[in-house]
Amino acid sequence: MITYQPAAPPTGPVRRRRGFGLAIAATLLAAMCLASLAIGTENVSLPTVWHAVTDYRDIGDQWIVRDLRIPRTALALLVGLALGLSGTLIQAVGRNPLADTEILGINAGAALFVVSAIAFFGLTGIWTYIWFAFAGALFAMVVVYLVGMTGRVTVAPVRVLLAGVAVGAVLDGIGFVVRLRNPRAFDNMRFWDAGALDGRSLEVAVAISPFIALGAALCVIVSRSLNVTALGEDLAKSMGGNAARTQALSLIAVTLLAGAATAGAGPIGFVGLMVPHAVRRFTGPDWRWILAYACFVAPALLLGADIVGRVIIRPAELPAGIVTAFLGAPVLIWLIRRRGTDRG
Repeated sequence: MITYQPAAPPTGPVRRRRGFGLAIAATLLAAMCLASLAIGTENVSLPTVWHAVTDYRDIGDQWIVRDLRIPRTALALLVGLALGLSGTLIQAVGRNPLADTEILGINAGAALFVVSAIAFFGLTGIWTYIWFAFAGALFAMVVVYLVGMTGRVTVAPVRVLLAGVAVGAVLDGIGFVVRLRNPRAFDNMRFWDAGALDGRSLEVAVAISPFIALGAALCVIVSRSLNVTALGEDLAKSMGGNAARTQALSLIAVTLLAGAATAGAGPIGFVGLMVPHAVRRFTGPDWRWILAYACFVAPALLLGADIVGRVIIRPAELPAGIVTAFLGAPVLIWLIRRRGTDRG
């Protein structure tokens, strides 16, 4: 069974290091936001970006910033936040450092239900099919964890991981069948399905923001008990923790976060996998701090992937979801090999 070491009470130097690292993460996110507004198929000067944000006059390239880059950046911030928090929660509650909403098939479930909503019910607006994304995320998560159970309540992390890969593959296959048999659904989902952030209006970011805010609030509620829950159910009970409550609230939070992110930008994977491992050097095993860092590092990572996608094959663009897959796949392989080496 995969377990985590308990978080020791932080000393003064540890608190200062964590605070300094969090300040660096916030600065990095601000820099990535600025770069997202300025860099693309057509670069925009920083003075033009400033005027477009503070004193828009519809001259020069200001329309690019206001009409194209600001909605795209806002969506990346929200989706990155949702993916970072949901991936961290899954790793903490499931005690599985290889977990991610993409790997466990949660994104695939949300995507399948959204595609079905478009194909069978003609729902093409974010305000309507977002509810299907929540239902799909919850459905996939429940199926994966039921398959991964070794007893009535015991969940085996390795079995959950394998179940997620299998369930995700099945759901992806069904989704592709729906797309191919319904051209309307296929046309609507071509760019969304690759995890692209471009071509979205600010309405999409507005639509998903309340659900991501609620999911983030639930993360704050469960953050104090995650360190105890990560030690295992029996030990958590002996230390006064309520593992069932923490798992239930985490399940709701992941459903809201993963569903909203998938509805807004399509299935984007590996962000939630990479971020907790990347920040643990600063945070240690304290899940409260890992969640705090994820709020800044995950959006910065997704913004960086989106910027790379804009410039790497100019004048065309590569969807951010493909860039994160290129980054995340080697990380996953490294994590698997490292765990294999650690076990001897």
